[in-house]
Amino acid sequence: MATEMSENNCKIKEMINARKARGMILLEEGFEPKEINPHTWVVPSQNGCGTYTVTRLLTSRHWKCSCPDYLKRGVDCKHICAVKIWKNLSDKFEQLNLHIKQNISVKEKIPVASCKFCNSLKIIKYGKKSGKQVYKCKSCNRKSVDNIDFENMKYNPKIIALTLDLYFRGLSLRKVSQHLKQFYDLEISYMTVHRWIEKYIGIMNEYVNTIQPDIGEVWHTDEMMVNIGGTWEYLWNVIDERTRFQLASVVSTERKVRDARMVFQKAKKNCGGRKPKYIVTDGLQSYKRAVKKEFPTNIHETEHLYNVGLRHHPNNNHVERLHGEIRSREKTMRGIKVDTTPIVEGHRLYHNFIKPHMSLDGKTPSEEAGITIDGDNKWVSLMKTALWYKKAISSK
Repeated sequence: MATEMSENNCKIKEMINARKARGMILLEEGFEPKEINPHTWVVPSQNGCGTYTVTRLLTSRHWKCSCPDYLKRGVDCKHICAVKIWKNLSDKFEQLNLHIKQNISVKEKIPVASCKFCNSLKIIKYGKKSGKQVYKCKSCNRKSVDNIDFENMKYNPKIIALTLDLYFRGLSLRKVSQHLKQFYDLEISYMTVHRWIEKYIGIMNEYVNTIQPDIGEVWHTDEMMVNIGGTWEYLWNVIDERTRFQLASVVSTERKVRDARMVFQKAKKNCGGRKPKYIVTDGLQSYKRAVKKEFPTNIHETEHLYNVGLRHHPNNNHVERLHGEIRSREKTMRGIKVDTTPIVEGHRLYHNFIKPHMSLDGKTPSEEAGITIDGDNKWVSLMKTALWYKKAISSK
């Protein structure tokens, strides 16, 4: 009896090993599994006739497959083995990718290399003024402050950074002005605060859009109605599921196919032309046609998941949470004044690079996407680096 059981166990092991080899061959021939959710995969048939569904039971470690081999014998078939191998390789790649991401950073301190007046390289440190490094040029004998395009500003860069932070945390322009007066005794009008927002948000977004984030494979898209200049328009948003990184925001007066295509085009541009494996939207017809135009499905590169809601699986909760943030900001502003406002892009910058997220264990989406910002003040670091980038581009 013991000999028969041992022989049976050997046969089962041989069957499983043979199916592991077939599963590896399946992957080598390009039959890659598609992940529907964390517990379900679809594997193409090797003979090209349909697909099989592989599932991992939630209550145990058992796997199931819809193929005849599994249904007949009840052991791991080549499709289950292919999914296990593919998942193991994907997890190892993700760990390697997380290690690589730690090396990407936005530096805060940019050394002064030349005189801003005569471009001479003969510059020396010449003490400090108001906490800022002063440089002296030996060629023209003129002095300059290490402010990188803040030289003509009356106020310290940290004051400008403070106004941006207060505004995007929910204060109105006038309340920001009142805060600066009460706590710092600074007479700064609310229109000056708005000019700072308009100027520096534009410069910073121009820079951060050149950095390619390391995002996931599932994008969530939805639109919301916002009050702009007294009329109701549509704000479209695209957000990455894994990192919560907001890829694009677009304002439009309608919800036609061209409007949906516009936000998809912007999202692709902001992530270096990368395309997702899955696009999650609601049942709006414009999305279906826009996805077919921007993410051709004839080669199964991107799959469109639609008719989702708050409680369905998959759902659109990630982008709905983002809309809640924007709605809170809109209420404080009592509506957006013009459709060319920098506030929309400013909120995207704040969401991605400044605001820590509880769902990401206190990290920002940019940090989760591999973009770290050195320095205690992220606003100042971003402003200085963006201004340095702008100066480097304009000098070419």
